[in-house]
Amino acid sequence: MKISLKYFAALREAVGTGQEQVNLPPDVTTVGGVRELLRERGGAWAEALAPERAVRMAHKHVMCDGDTQVEEGAEVAFFPPVTGG
Repeated sequence: MKISLKYFAALREAVGTGQEQVNLPPDVTTVGGVRELLRERGGAWAEALAPERAVRMAHKHVMCDGDTQVEEGAEVAFFPPVTGG
């Protein structure tokens, strides 16, 4: 399944790109699975998307959690939480 990934703010800076296209392996079916797949790249990816890091996720422009099923051609986005003040 092919999807689009987008990274925003500090995550974009950490991983060095704002977007990419990926072909998911058959066993990656959720947004959380996508995050884990990206962490497996190691280095900045593992650090920026680590489980203890506060990372917001969206699927098809809707905020979601890791259990959300990924659809063919969907956009999955990762970004840090935003604080006001």
